[in-house]
Amino acid sequence: MTDLWITAALAGIIIILGLLFLAARRLGRRRYRPYADDYDVDSVRLKDIDRMEDGSAFEMYLYRLFLELGYDEVYKTTGSRDYGADLVFTDREGIRNVVQAKRYAEDHPVGIGAVQEVYSCMRYYNARKAIVIASSTYTASCETLAGINHVKLLDRGDLAQMIADFRAGRPEAVMNRIEAEPRLILASWNEATGGDAQGAIRKDYKAEEYAQRLARK
Repeated sequence: MTDLWITAALAGIIIILGLLFLAARRLGRRRYRPYADDYDVDSVRLKDIDRMEDGSAFEMYLYRLFLELGYDEVYKTTGSRDYGADLVFTDREGIRNVVQAKRYAEDHPVGIGAVQEVYSCMRYYNARKAIVIASSTYTASCETLAGINHVKLLDRGDLAQMIADFRAGRPEAVMNRIEAEPRLILASWNEATGGDAQGAIRKDYKAEEYAQRLARK
């Protein structure tokens, strides 16, 4: 009888420990929600951003970060009809910036659409600079279009350094990175293609032949 009680007690202890382990794992994997108030901005790490449920949580984190940095006129746009900007802020030189936030998986690069959207909304928001902040990298075409249009791209490496500097109490370093000139600045498409802009144009030859046939009639 004693052996049965010992076996039952050990089984109960194992079950309890198992439940505690599962609860700890769930707590460790807790995802940040966009309007949750149960975390401090300076406690967030890059791995926490990777666990966020969606892009809106990342937008909220950046909104709170920019407020903590002391920027003026920081606004978070609504989820719909934002025209391409997730955040709007005025930098230390008094220049209005529009920001698009992209929370993508590390192996999922941001495409050209991000640059097209954030650049096209500048006039709507009366902004003079545009920035994309991503938790991943960018495609080559995205980098090229950003360089031609002077759109600032901050990738995963930049984001990691921004987080590290902010957590270390170096807000100036974070703002310097945000406000620095784009890494790639191209004067024109001609420069981007090494002087062979005509050769880089991907023509629709069927449309060209069709137009030529019409012209010969």
